[in-house]
Amino acid sequence: MTLWVDASSGASGDMLLGALLGAGVPLETLQAAVSAVSPEPVTLRQESVRRGELAATRCHVEVADSVHHRTWRDIHTMLLAADLEVGTRERAVAAFERLAVAEATVHGSDPLDVAFHEVGALDAIADVVGVCAGFAWLARASTTGRDVVVSPVAVGSGSVRGAHGTLPVPPPAVAELLRSVPSYAGPHGAPEMELCTPTGAALLTTLATGWGPQPAMTVESIGVGAGGRDPEGHANVLRLFVGAGSSEDRTSTTGESVLLESNVDDLDPRVWPQVIATLLEAGASDAWLTPILMKKGRPAHTLSVLVPADRAATVRTTVFRHTSAIGLRETTLDKHALEREMTRVEVDGQQIDVKLARHDGVLVNAMPEYDDVVRAATALGRPVSDVLADAVAASRGFFR
Repeated sequence: MTLWVDASSGASGDMLLGALLGAGVPLETLQAAVSAVSPEPVTLRQESVRRGELAATRCHVEVADSVHHRTWRDIHTMLLAADLEVGTRERAVAAFERLAVAEATVHGSDPLDVAFHEVGALDAIADVVGVCAGFAWLARASTTGRDVVVSPVAVGSGSVRGAHGTLPVPPPAVAELLRSVPSYAGPHGAPEMELCTPTGAALLTTLATGWGPQPAMTVESIGVGAGGRDPEGHANVLRLFVGAGSSEDRTSTTGESVLLESNVDDLDPRVWPQVIATLLEAGASDAWLTPILMKKGRPAHTLSVLVPADRAATVRTTVFRHTSAIGLRETTLDKHALEREMTRVEVDGQQIDVKLARHDGVLVNAMPEYDDVVRAATALGRPVSDVLADAVAASRGFFR
């Protein structure tokens, strides 16, 4: 899967949320992730709007008045304790950490003590966690990893009034976050205003795997996310293009893959679930462990990682960084993958994502997402096995 983010008119958390909704990510997916983290009520509301001459999707983040100030230390603890998918949690932690480090750098303070004040903290949680959950949802249907390419970022010009007084645009935190990243003031005729917020910059630099113009891709959906302001003569929007890259085939695909393997006997077994999740995030198609017995009777595991050839270098580095492996065996394979897409079923009012697989256009498999089943079972107070059975039964309807 290839995603291209057109930030030529700026970027913010709510613009990214709107673009994700416009590209087909369910509002319920974003809301569930935000609710899992936020200690106070936060509601996301979707609205169709116009910005300039463009139709767009606005995501309103509605929060109650709050008197709590929360530091990055506090939010980090909340993210670790929340019931989130591993990929969503890792991206959210990384984005918040980038934001805290940038703010601490420009103000000469400790990143752990950077404060997100009152309502602003809840807004930031909604933006960061919601966007990370949306990108994780888009990645689920991919069989070839996920590339996120971001255009040069429009930052704006002029000055902006903030908590620390009047600041030049781009604000110092945005300038710090966009170090070594292509950026510019904005399109000709853009008004003097802040176009890229610190939250938007932190999210883009966390999610991006590359920077530049739209890559060769077959575009399948486009989301247009609206900013809160609607200045005259400037469409305040961010666009998200979702599709298959030039090397991907939406029908059944045959391509070269690499199988990476290593025998490991000295890694704390509690670390393995996180290792596998990290490998999948790095672009592996699959990763698994096989218990083995090594010389002198030592128990160990064989780590096996299947990865598209063009992602092998990244995944190889990930193995060496996150495990105690000091070598890898590599085998080149041909892989045949079916076309996949995501849809949903409802069980007792709970939405559950279902992955469909097709061969030559014919549906051959429909399987509910287990994490959604567990979430629904918890919300309903029912056994997971019962909800899974109902979800599987509802999924059979796609075969008709």
